[in-house]
Amino acid sequence: MFNFVVSLTTIDNDYQQEQALAAEAAGRKFGVRVQVVHADNDAFKQSDQILKIVQSSSEKPSAIIFEPAGSTALPQVARAAMSAGIGWVVLNREAEYFPEMRKLSDAPCFSVSSNHLEIGRIQGLQMAALLPKGGTALYIQGPSDNSAAKQRTMGMQQTKPANVKINPLKGQWTEESAYKAVASWVRLPTSKRQPVDMISAQDDSMALGARRAIEEAADPSVREKWLAAPFTGCDGLPKTGQEDVRKGILAATVVVPPNTTLAIEMLIDALKNGKKPVELALTVPSSFPPLEKLGK
Repeated sequence: MFNFVVSLTTIDNDYQQEQALAAEAAGRKFGVRVQVVHADNDAFKQSDQILKIVQSSSEKPSAIIFEPAGSTALPQVARAAMSAGIGWVVLNREAEYFPEMRKLSDAPCFSVSSNHLEIGRIQGLQMAALLPKGGTALYIQGPSDNSAAKQRTMGMQQTKPANVKINPLKGQWTEESAYKAVASWVRLPTSKRQPVDMISAQDDSMALGARRAIEEAADPSVREKWLAAPFTGCDGLPKTGQEDVRKGILAATVVVPPNTTLAIEMLIDALKNGKKPVELALTVPSSFPPLEKLGK
């Protein structure tokens, strides 16, 4: 039986929770063992966790699937894994070392990513639909060193209208991090003088954190005005993001399929059937509701 270890960034994020559930479901479907571990948004902890698994004297995994918690895709750990004949799959990150690693071992080595540029483009088009006359969007991004956050921002800038101004804040892909960032910003004297026509976040949990911070704002006039603005997020899971749109908590979200399902399918195809995987596979995001309905 194949044995896959899935290392995810945090358990405090609905998309990462969905990644774990999707991996476990794929394991049951294909009859493989799946072990999920979390890094608590700590790159050093994640590196140490995976390296200990690679170097363990007990049963080694057939492959390691991981989403980087930091700015690198752990090249030294990747080399150790590949040298031990352990497959290596990176989620939501392209790694420069792939060509070298794919020559080092016959073990499968590839990346599965959400199309973050396209996610950002969809968010920019949502801004156009929700702010037809332009305005200012409070935009809550992921960590500065995270490539997914950078690409989503780049895609958003490509499609947002020129008359929509972006006021950026930083979060850590969690509701609490966005809550703290927006609560700190709301307390600034200058924030009350700045227009906020929309609040957009790079994931749904951060959109909810931003909303909670505004709901607790001391100034009732600011609170009422900003809560009347549309909130948008990203990840669009059926029981969270999509449900929040149906309830009117969010105006829109971007549906991002979990990457772990495709990663496990490709691993099994490689290990069982000997098929060499492509270096990078992308999942396809979509707007919820569809952009044509959002515009109406």
